[in-house]
Amino acid sequence: MNRTTVSLIACATALAAVTGFASLNAPDASGTTTAGAAAELPVERTSLLCPSPSLSDLADTSYTSFTPVTKGTGSDGKAELVSAAQEAQDSDKKDDKKAGGKAAKPVLTAKEPGAPDTEDASGGDSPALIGTAEGRFAPGWTVQETTEVAAGTGRGLQGVNCGAADTEFWFPGASTAADRTDYVHLTNPDDSAAVVDIQLYGKDGAIDSPVGEDITVPPKSSEPILLSTLISDKQTNLTVHVSVRSGRVGAAVQALDDKIGGDWLAAATDPAGSLVLPGIPKDATAVRLVAFAPGDADADLKVRLASPSGSITPAGNETLHIKAGMTTAVDLGAVTRGEAGSLILTPTGESVPVVAALRVTRGKGDKQETAYIPATRPVGTRATVADNSAKGTTLSLVAPGGTAKVKVTASAGSDGGTAASKTYTIKGGTTQDVKLPVPSGLKGTYALTVEPESGGPVYAARTLAATEDGIPGFTVQTLPDDRGMVAVPEADEDLSVLQK
Repeated sequence: MNRTTVSLIACATALAAVTGFASLNAPDASGTTTAGAAAELPVERTSLLCPSPSLSDLADTSYTSFTPVTKGTGSDGKAELVSAAQEAQDSDKKDDKKAGGKAAKPVLTAKEPGAPDTEDASGGDSPALIGTAEGRFAPGWTVQETTEVAAGTGRGLQGVNCGAADTEFWFPGASTAADRTDYVHLTNPDDSAAVVDIQLYGKDGAIDSPVGEDITVPPKSSEPILLSTLISDKQTNLTVHVSVRSGRVGAAVQALDDKIGGDWLAAATDPAGSLVLPGIPKDATAVRLVAFAPGDADADLKVRLASPSGSITPAGNETLHIKAGMTTAVDLGAVTRGEAGSLILTPTGESVPVVAALRVTRGKGDKQETAYIPATRPVGTRATVADNSAKGTTLSLVAPGGTAKVKVTASAGSDGGTAASKTYTIKGGTTQDVKLPVPSGLKGTYALTVEPESGGPVYAARTLAATEDGIPGFTVQTLPDDRGMVAVPEADEDLSVLQK
């Protein structure tokens, strides 16, 4: 095999490693070309990590697994979630030749692509889960973790999409205020320990925290790190930076409030000059924007709200100045004023990378509940979110640039029903809470798959709402591209290079 072919295969392997593995098909040698156009192939392996859902004995958690049907995947494969603690025990048994123990029993095993699979858990001792999908279950595999907490700190509805392991995460919107109990959950899926640093940035810049350095996360385990143990300051608005020195981890922040509920704060998209934060509920009573510029330059941003009728500028908050290395927060109030909305941040001049997230509040007085919306990537080719119900689900689509045509598919239900699809046109600069297609004969929960068909980029978010005792419990998940497909260059042998 010549060096050109080896380089192309190495490139394909690197591309496939984003979310899994993809097969490489090498056509018969023609002797005239060394590479053809890249082919879009489904990934063959995807890994996801679900944090431990709650410490409350009053917590009820539902896990929902879903894989959209994808062409070209073959007929083999599986998807399952296993307790991280059981995985660790199983690894120890495999290393001990005398043990001969059985493999860990999955908490959830998927049956077929195209329909959700669910599993429930109760109480405050549910472990973190390590998930793996292979073959036809891998492309676009998503797992939703939704928890209802009846009372106490963080009461309400909490939800998070189980995420992939990585080496760096940004979380603007965390806090160590007196009424907050915020944890960073670190989950290590690998057979060797991971070493992690947690750096906190407040309104005056980086906060010295030797305790946040060199945190060891053992193999196949999860560690919840209470932020208030890392620093003595009571900071209302913080940006958390998780960086991995060795290995890799999954990371998410659980932000719990004594009075106004709580939710999971998922990692924001990588620092960028322009950001989109989609899907602010129309009945939001308070919205707080938290932003951070990680570089050496200050950032100046134009703040716009994409409403159903077009982009508007929030009165009194037309622009936002962010000092380098400092966390900036601004309260936007009831910015949506009863309409669907998404926040769009763009540079007023020179583009400076920033990260951002929103804390959104619904309800009033002692009946308030909060959720978080991080800046996210566009839907791209396809995005999916699970655990939707016949009532209480809202899908928000925003086209910050040009008008876009979008196909939305509601899957079959977890306990029965037939999938249904509908196509929408989202005008440029607007946000629409679309009327969802309803699976016929729906039983149980269903998944939503969003696929842009033409036009400009589309961003999306899903809100789940469930009112309990007058408290408007809700949680919001963004829908970035599922990275279920990977571009793989075709490679031909070219023996002529051996003669050069």
